[in-house]
Amino acid sequence: MTVITDRDVVESVADALQFISYYHPTDFVQAVHRAYEMEQSQAAKDALAQILINSRMCAMGKRPICQDTGIVTVFVDIGMEVRWDTSKPLEDLINEGVSSAYLHPDNKLRASILEDPAGARKNTKDNTPAVIHTRMVKGNTVDFRVAAKGGGSENKSKLAMLNPSDSIVDWVVKTVPTMGAGWCPPGMLGIGIGGTAEKAMVMAKESLMDPVDIHELRERGPSTRAEELRLEIMEAVNKLGIGAQGLGGLTTVLDVKIMDYPTHAASLPVAMIPNCAATRHAHFELTGNGPVFQEAPSLDAWPEVTWEPGDSVRRVDLDTVTQEETLTWQPGDTLLLSGTMYTGRDAAHKRMTQMIAEGEELPVDLKGKFIYYVGPVDPVRDEVVGPAGPTTSTRMDKFTDNILEHTGLLGMIGKAERGPVAIDAIRKHKAVYLMAVGGAAYLVSKAITDAKVVAFDDLGMEAIYAFTVKDMPVSVAVDAQGTSVHITGPKLWQANIEEQAIELF
Repeated sequence: MTVITDRDVVESVADALQFISYYHPTDFVQAVHRAYEMEQSQAAKDALAQILINSRMCAMGKRPICQDTGIVTVFVDIGMEVRWDTSKPLEDLINEGVSSAYLHPDNKLRASILEDPAGARKNTKDNTPAVIHTRMVKGNTVDFRVAAKGGGSENKSKLAMLNPSDSIVDWVVKTVPTMGAGWCPPGMLGIGIGGTAEKAMVMAKESLMDPVDIHELRERGPSTRAEELRLEIMEAVNKLGIGAQGLGGLTTVLDVKIMDYPTHAASLPVAMIPNCAATRHAHFELTGNGPVFQEAPSLDAWPEVTWEPGDSVRRVDLDTVTQEETLTWQPGDTLLLSGTMYTGRDAAHKRMTQMIAEGEELPVDLKGKFIYYVGPVDPVRDEVVGPAGPTTSTRMDKFTDNILEHTGLLGMIGKAERGPVAIDAIRKHKAVYLMAVGGAAYLVSKAITDAKVVAFDDLGMEAIYAFTVKDMPVSVAVDAQGTSVHITGPKLWQANIEEQAIELF
C-alpha cells in the first residue's frame, strides 16, 4: 500500500511553487515565440519580445516572472488505496508548503493574500491559504496540479447562464473585449461548459492546467464538439485584433481550453477564465517514494530574442520633465525614463484620497512627478528591488481625477487600458498615461537602480516607494488629449485582419 507522509506533500508543493515562479512551461514559451515570429504589429511584437526576454532572464536568475506571484490553486486527485502517515489535514500540509515556498530566503515571493476580504483586508504574510480542490479517484497515488494565478487575469473571470439555444462562440466574442487588457494577453482562455454555475467555474480553472496543444489539434482535426469549439473560439477571438497587451495585433490568445459536464435541460452555464503572460503551473504525482522535485528545463527551450528601442525613442529625465514636454508626446511613442518616480496602487490611492478629503498634507510631494502602479517583490542578495512589473491601471481609475486635481501629478505608469473616467481626467488635467509591459517584471526591475519606502510602510508591498530608474522602457498609452492606443490599436488591427484576410495564429 502507498504511504504518503507530511514531508512528501510539504516539500513537493514548496518545490513546485518555487519552480513555477521562475520557469514558464516550455510549451507556453514556444507558443509565445510563434506569436512573436508572425506578429505584424510593431507595438505588439515589442511587447512579446520583452515577455520572452523576461522569461529567459527569470529562468537564468531564478527570480519571479511577475511581481504578482499569485494566489495558489491546487487540484488534488487522491487514490482511494493511499494511506496517510500524518496527523495533519491535507489542507494544512499544502498550506505549509505554500508558506515555505513564499518565504524562501533565496527567492522570496510576494505575499498577496489578504484575510477578512470584506473588512480589514489584512495580509497573511506568507500567501496562505491556497484554494484547494480535492477528489477521491481509483488508484494508489496522489496527483497534484499546482498553479499560481495572478490577480490581473483572475479579475477578468466571467460566468454566464446562457439559454440552451444561445451561441457559446458569440458570447465569448462579445465578452472578451469587455475584459480589457488587464489579463496581460496573449494567454490562454479556460472555458467550462455545463454542470452548475460553480462547476463551470471550477472546470474553466482546471482546464488551464493543460499544456498548449492547439496546433496539434488543428493538424489532426477535432473529434468532439468541444474540440470544434476550441478552434472556432481561437479564430474568432484572434480576429478581434486585441493583440499583445491590448495594443492591437494578430495574437490575443495562444490556446483555448474547454472542459464540459452534463447540465440541466433548462441550463447552459458557461465560465471563462483567462491565463496571463505569466502562466504558471506544475504537475507531480506522489507514489510513496518521498517528495517529488521538479526537473529544470534546458535553457535551449528559450529563444534568443533581443529588443532595442527604435530610432524614434525619446529619453526622458523625470527630475526635470515639464508639462510642455509631455504635451508633445504622441500615442505609441516609446520612452526611456530616467530619474525619480513614486509608486502607489490601490491601498495607497485610497489612503491619499482620504487624507486629501480630511485636509491632511500628503507624505510625498507629487507635483510634476510620475506615479508607477506597482507592488514589487522584496529584494534578495544584491538586488535593490525584486521584480517590479506594473499592475492593472483601471483599478486606480476612480481615484485619478481627485489625485490629479489635488497633487499636480504629471503622469501615471501602469499596464492595460484606462477607462472613460480616467481618460476624461487625463484630458482635463493635460496629464499622460504610460504603459509598461505586463509579464516582464524582472526585466523592468533591472532598470531600477535605487528603491526605498517613503510612506505608508504598514501597507507592505502596497507602500509608496521612491524608485530611481535608468532607461526604463514605456510607451505612451494615453496622451494629453485623451487618445488611447488601447482603443485605436485594436480597431486598426481588427480592420487589417478583415481587409487583408491575414492568416491567424
